[in-house]
Amino acid sequence: MAPSSDVDECSAKALDVVGIRGKLTANAPLAKLVWFKSGGNADWLFEPADLDDLKSFLEQVGGSLPVMGLGLGSNLIIRDGGVPGVVIRLGKPFAAAKDTGDSVMQCGGGASGILVSSTARDAGIAGLEFLRGIPGTVGGFVRMNGGAYGREVSDILVDCDVVMPDGNCVSLTTRDLEYSYRHSALLDGAIVVSARLKGEPGDPAVIGAEMDRIAAAREESQPLRTKTGGSTFKNPEGGKAWQLVDAAGCRGLMVGGAQVSEKHTNFLINKDHATSADIEALGEEVRRRVMSSEGVDLEWEIKRVGRP
Repeated sequence: MAPSSDVDECSAKALDVVGIRGKLTANAPLAKLVWFKSGGNADWLFEPADLDDLKSFLEQVGGSLPVMGLGLGSNLIIRDGGVPGVVIRLGKPFAAAKDTGDSVMQCGGGASGILVSSTARDAGIAGLEFLRGIPGTVGGFVRMNGGAYGREVSDILVDCDVVMPDGNCVSLTTRDLEYSYRHSALLDGAIVVSARLKGEPGDPAVIGAEMDRIAAAREESQPLRTKTGGSTFKNPEGGKAWQLVDAAGCRGLMVGGAQVSEKHTNFLINKDHATSADIEALGEEVRRRVMSSEGVDLEWEIKRVGRP
């Protein structure tokens, strides 16, 4: 395996793009951009200036390299060998959220859940409060059918605009995305640049109170002030992942510098300079123990990407 610091000649040639106004960085460190604060570099990191810039860039790349979108990095393990190809990070030009009338919010793919839910509250739009409880951006929510507190994106999505790996922009509906639990049919390398989310008329004070309740519940039950990655495993049918992890005796379990949170056992934390290999190995050990003692094959919810 080539070290992550090596950007191969083929990749460099493939990124001989022109007219790009955004920021293109070779061998770009990613650890600082993800919540676990671990992992290797991206061969290339592109932060587009706007939608046209993104479309032009991907059209020129032409599908010759793998492409991956990166939001807040809250539910992601970047492996220590880094990420091949191009990582796309949507910045401020894609981070707006606004009320467009009829209780519909127009949201950029880089808009955070906190911004979207707060803007909806101020506009008197109810039904989006649960986004306050999901760390991440609209692009990630749409791709993973993000959810919390009894609701998920498939309940509120009208449609989304997606730039495909070849640079073409398409509009997709909830039906097109074929949503299931924490999964969509969105192609790898497709970048969600905007989405329309529909709520219902509500009282800003009531909406705000619900958002405060969600924030307090997260603070009380989750290890928010640690280097973590959010919910590690999907809840199995009719059960809770954290209960199975706890029953298997994994609370506080460590591999290297990674630990199963003692506060919430469906969270892994980077406790002591853990590598991404430590974190992933800990997750696999938890899965092994849960299968052995509880007979349940836990599925990863955290996305794991890159070279081992």
